[in-house]
Amino acid sequence: MPRTALFAGSFDPMTNGHLDVVRSAVAMVDRLVLAVGIHPGKVPLFAAEERVAMLEEVCTPLARAAGCEIAVSTFADLVIAAARRVGATILIRGVRDASDFDYEMQMAGMNAVMAPEVQTVFVPASPAVRPITATLVRQIAGMGGDVSAFVPAQVTARLQRRFAK
Repeated sequence: MPRTALFAGSFDPMTNGHLDVVRSAVAMVDRLVLAVGIHPGKVPLFAAEERVAMLEEVCTPLARAAGCEIAVSTFADLVIAAARRVGATILIRGVRDASDFDYEMQMAGMNAVMAPEVQTVFVPASPAVRPITATLVRQIAGMGGDVSAFVPAQVTARLQRRFAK
């Protein structure tokens, strides 16, 4: 039976940390669905369509090279509902540090009660990407800083266009 996993996030913007998790995930599963969260209370830097496009552009070649099918979608409800819709039995969650782990353990516990058929798998971030957050990337880019060490080249270009003066 094919293993399908869901990796959900805001991906606003996609970072090298997200890419690090995707690299690990495509080696573990047959199909990976990247799910862009839409939260009505938040105003993202990039529209959902732009975030989907970035993920497709950057992650599709990586998945193909690993022999993993990949899809990108959006969701505006519970992550377990999104997982069920795409037939995922695995939730992929990246963790950078102890505070991420504590939060993700709480979420995994709640999700396990609501959807016992969906298993959470934690993927530890590689040391080089542990300090990267999308929030810091947005702040650095917004102040004219160079974010090329923190995001894929395609994302750097989009950030430069977004913040061009």
